[in-house]
Amino acid sequence: MSEQPIQIIVAGPRGKMGSETIRMISETDHFQLAAVVDSKNGGKRVADLQGLPKLDAAVYEDLQQCIDESNADVLIDFTTPEVGKDHAKIAVKHRLRAVIGTSGFTENDVRELSKLAEQNDTGIIIAPNFAIGAVLMMKFSKLAAKYFPAVEIIEQHHDGKLDAPSGTAVKTAEMMAEVREAKKQGHPDESESLEGARGAEMAGMRIHSVRLPGLVAHQEVIFGGDSETLKIRHDSIHRKSFMSGVKLAVETVVGLNVLVYGLDEILE
Repeated sequence: MSEQPIQIIVAGPRGKMGSETIRMISETDHFQLAAVVDSKNGGKRVADLQGLPKLDAAVYEDLQQCIDESNADVLIDFTTPEVGKDHAKIAVKHRLRAVIGTSGFTENDVRELSKLAEQNDTGIIIAPNFAIGAVLMMKFSKLAAKYFPAVEIIEQHHDGKLDAPSGTAVKTAEMMAEVREAKKQGHPDESESLEGARGAEMAGMRIHSVRLPGLVAHQEVIFGGDSETLKIRHDSIHRKSFMSGVKLAVETVVGLNVLVYGLDEILE
């Protein structure tokens, strides 16, 4: 007898990431869409929502009710930072494993959710980026930071992104900070004639955020050394690039009972 498919709730189904996730679920034999959580359209079916696959899963406006009435194994959340944080807490308290792709989580948020996950023996994966190439870019950058401590990050996203810098940029900087000493970059006496011209600072590294229509998700990590530079860049051309990572996260989280932050932690 074949195993039962993993039953999945998707929060944020009409968003670009949410809709792409639903298409991925519909094309994956061992996944099944249990329900979706939308800010409106409660009482309808997914098939009623424009641009989504013709699936019969129910639409809810409240995650609590959705969990109570659907037999789900995993929540996938691609909403907004504040809603995503609330959804993560609700899911874990109900022992529903969760994959959170919404960025904007602070270190305190992650610590709080990690404690909650352990208390409820329930797995949760929070990933700033689900593109496998982006995860490798972060890993390669961490390796390079051992040898090139002078580094700046330029991240570029579509102009509908709510947070800056991106979660990917912050995660990259955190990983590099583990292997390099914090240092002030640029001239010791440099000053900004326009505030913010040098970007945000994190552990001495500078992060620059670009927001323009036509972009999806792009990041370049630039290292400077003695008479040489090294550039590590990743580009997501379409949101399909994130789906292999979302799929891996779902398959992994069903066997977890703790919080994991970053897809790099589950990528061998």
